[in-house]
Amino acid sequence: MWLSAGRGNRYENGVEMNGAVDPRRRVPRTDTLLADPRLAAAEAILGRARVKVLVSNAQDRARRGEILPEDVLAVALAALPETAAGLRPVLNATGVVLHTNLGRAPLSGAAISAVVAAAGHTDVELDLRTGRRARRGRTAMAALAEAVPAAGAVHVVNNGAAALALAATAITAPGTGADGGGGGGREIVVSRGELVEIGDGFRLPDLLASTGARLREVGTTNRSTLVDYAAAIGPQTAFVLKVHPSNFVVRGFTAAVPVEELATLGVPVVVDIGSGLLAPDPLLPHEPDAASALRAGATLVTASGDKLLGGPQAGLLLGDADLVERLRRHPLARALRVDKLTLAALEATLSGPETPTWRALRATPGALRIRTERLRDHLAAAGLKTEVLAADAVVGGGGAPEVTLESWALTLPEEYAEPLRHGDPPILGRLERGRLLLDLRCVPAEHDEAVRAAVLRVPRPWQED
Repeated sequence: MWLSAGRGNRYENGVEMNGAVDPRRRVPRTDTLLADPRLAAAEAILGRARVKVLVSNAQDRARRGEILPEDVLAVALAALPETAAGLRPVLNATGVVLHTNLGRAPLSGAAISAVVAAAGHTDVELDLRTGRRARRGRTAMAALAEAVPAAGAVHVVNNGAAALALAATAITAPGTGADGGGGGGREIVVSRGELVEIGDGFRLPDLLASTGARLREVGTTNRSTLVDYAAAIGPQTAFVLKVHPSNFVVRGFTAAVPVEELATLGVPVVVDIGSGLLAPDPLLPHEPDAASALRAGATLVTASGDKLLGGPQAGLLLGDADLVERLRRHPLARALRVDKLTLAALEATLSGPETPTWRALRATPGALRIRTERLRDHLAAAGLKTEVLAADAVVGGGGAPEVTLESWALTLPEEYAEPLRHGDPPILGRLERGRLLLDLRCVPAEHDEAVRAAVLRVPRPWQED
């Protein structure tokens, strides 16, 4: 049998006509490669099938002549991912603290440790003292209740939209009032100026309509008054909904009704604060918080866990004890319940140290400037000239749309953006006026060296003559 191995060479039974051995015969056997201790260790993390695919890919490259047979093992090792999941850790140098495309809030070390501890068998729904079933996530619920003393009871579902959907489904169900008795309605009274789009095309009115509720819109885009709400309330009213328009601001001839006035209308008031701020924060004076809304008379507050709270994705329900218990026992609550890992991360976020989000929001311009200039100087010492300039960071995540955070950024040619995204670790900056800006506000200081090394690894063909 005759085989061609490229470059015009011809082989019979693996031996070239001039007596040389076909280099493809030197490609290591699969079982030999898999016996390497490093690949064997990778099997425990990635699984044998995945490691075998990477080995096969490297062998195929050697057979095509793309790499030397002696390099097959090294190429297979280099292709091993760090984890069995496709998600990759990214360094957020965008200056957006809560970047939705990057998973919003990064978990604290305490939350990560709690997740690892809860990953195996755990007493999530078991009382170890009695050996009997217990309330699911009771310690996480206790931590949330302690963080918001104004709430009569608390519950958690899997995201903020789910929290509002559960409330709308349960409260507007036919034959149920806010107190759980008969004679309730199916209408939600809401201002036209608060029917927001929450991102990726998802709109609040569509979410609410999907629950079977009817929306009774009041006021106009820019102005709604207490009289508008009062005129809309009738026998079919289930509750008044107040939504914080957290991703936009309307200025000029405007009017909105505060919670304390809505609470005088004699029907339940549900307040969706969205961003997950549990108590007032001087840094964000115009951002609504759960404690203040409840003290003002809100029957129920809904919020997200992975925004300003700095925890995992979760939907928080806080408020009247009877109503929260009814929501907890509603059949839909089972479909929306959170898993043990979320409960562990949420509890550690609430009871643990300051979160990365908290620290990023409060990073001082002076400290950021020092870090950025140090990075510039290290790059200059390696022969790469960059600049440092003042920049504005933002909260992001659909929160505090008018708040800017004074910051500093390293500037690079925009051509750096793609190779830095493709690097290890991936680094995401922001493009502005033909430049790539790297803002270190959300990059832990211990990763500054990784940023320096990644920038220096980028080829610069556009700068060559």
